[in-house]
Amino acid sequence: MKRWSYAAWLLAIGAFALLHALNLRADFPNHSPWWMDWAKYTDEGWYGNAAIRAQLFGRWYLPGDFNPAPAVPVWPFLEWLLFSVTGVSVEAARGLAVALFFANLLLSYLFLRTRGPRWMALLAITLLATSPFLYCFSRLAILEPLLTTLTLAALNVALRLPGLRRPVSASTGIGLLFAMMVLTKATAVFLLPALGWAMLLPLWQSGKSFVRCALAASGAFAASLGLWMVLIFRAGLLPDFKYFFSINAYVKPPQFYWPLVSFWWSLHGGLWVDRILVPLAGMMVLAAVLGLRNAAARKLRLDPVFGVSLLAVAGSLLFMTLQDHPQPRYFAVVAFFSFFLVVQGAAVLVAPASDIGEPPTTGKVKGAQSKLGWLAMGLIAIAVGINGAWTLDYATHPEYTFVDAAHRLTRYIDEHPNGRRMLVCASGDQITLVTQLPALNDAFLAPDSPIPDLAAKLGYYQPGWYASWNYLDRGALEDIHSHDSVEQVATFRAFDDPERNLLVLFKLHPWPAGQVYDPADQNLRNPLPEDKIEVPLR
Repeated sequence: MKRWSYAAWLLAIGAFALLHALNLRADFPNHSPWWMDWAKYTDEGWYGNAAIRAQLFGRWYLPGDFNPAPAVPVWPFLEWLLFSVTGVSVEAARGLAVALFFANLLLSYLFLRTRGPRWMALLAITLLATSPFLYCFSRLAILEPLLTTLTLAALNVALRLPGLRRPVSASTGIGLLFAMMVLTKATAVFLLPALGWAMLLPLWQSGKSFVRCALAASGAFAASLGLWMVLIFRAGLLPDFKYFFSINAYVKPPQFYWPLVSFWWSLHGGLWVDRILVPLAGMMVLAAVLGLRNAAARKLRLDPVFGVSLLAVAGSLLFMTLQDHPQPRYFAVVAFFSFFLVVQGAAVLVAPASDIGEPPTTGKVKGAQSKLGWLAMGLIAIAVGINGAWTLDYATHPEYTFVDAAHRLTRYIDEHPNGRRMLVCASGDQITLVTQLPALNDAFLAPDSPIPDLAAKLGYYQPGWYASWNYLDRGALEDIHSHDSVEQVATFRAFDDPERNLLVLFKLHPWPAGQVYDPADQNLRNPLPEDKIEVPLR
């Protein structure tokens, strides 16, 4: 009966996991609690644009455009390998992300099995597979799924160092994995304490030396990252590398207490992940910290898996606090480790006294803890039921508003040719991924390049089309007027964001004989007589 129960449980987990692989062309679900996240109409194209361009147009780099690959090369490299086989498509890119999610389920199981029972590990991947938050973000071709995979792989090796025949060599591998984490998403730096603890505590508990392993990991990381930086410098890509970080440096509030406000906002943002499980994870952490002389609390504090999970969550929250710009997708890594904290805490609370070293004289205490543990298990069951139904609803009601809008926009351009097929749009790379239309990004520039602004970019590439969301930016209009007049020709409904639910297409008309208005005589930020603009200007 026990074997059959586990088999049925695994089938249920597998069924929910497979839901992630269905309808990969579908949009990020509309009217979700995470509707404001920018990733659903930009990030898939932005961070994979090197692979997309290389396969479609024969060059991965566009001077003066947004080129993130020098700073985060691992994901576009994997996509480049994939597209070499499948061709460029949004389904292939998202399929890679879903494959990584499957790997993350397996790595999560192995991670928790280092110190916990099988049912606890299965419960954790049940939470992961049924989470509607992870359903939405694990299906996007963004950086977080790969970062989670590399993090869990490194942690699994680190926790097993004492039992390996060559722990120093394995530590070298950990250093290489950490370098790949940083080159996947720079926020991986804030996961270093968790990785260090995963190496330190098991080695200390086994009586083995930590220093040699730490030196091997540090050396491998420094050598591999240093080699990459040398390649970047010699290729002349250092300005693009620095620009990637400059655009992510948001202006901080002038008040001296802004970190406290930012921390509260980041902490509260955890509710994006789950309104039951994340608060429950916080309660488990408080119980482990405040129960100083309690055997259950002591077991959690000395469990490297629990400590690693706590440090991973804390490191991610620290990044979001310093960044002061939390987005729902930033919590994709937090979700995994928050769920780990929940199941580890519940497992300790419901465990027999003998399993946690509880002395017989504290039976009443253990009895109270057991009741709290089963209360936690009840809350977990409620969360699984709600989340499973929610995820099933998303999976069985796919929507295609953006991909259809992108195809209709591309079809309009092809049916009304003007000899200049290139599009300029903040979501341009995303549209290229969906329809293979060549595009430029007007949201980001490279000020240290010979093409320092949008006007220079328009003059260099001479695109024939411009698209924006809901309104036309006056600054962009001023830059366009340096070369072209604009004609609004079509609008396409897409998504649910009130600021970005209407994709507006403009045709660009070059000034006759290169003649343009003199900015001294005419404010180029306002419409000119040759323009046709119906949407608001801001």
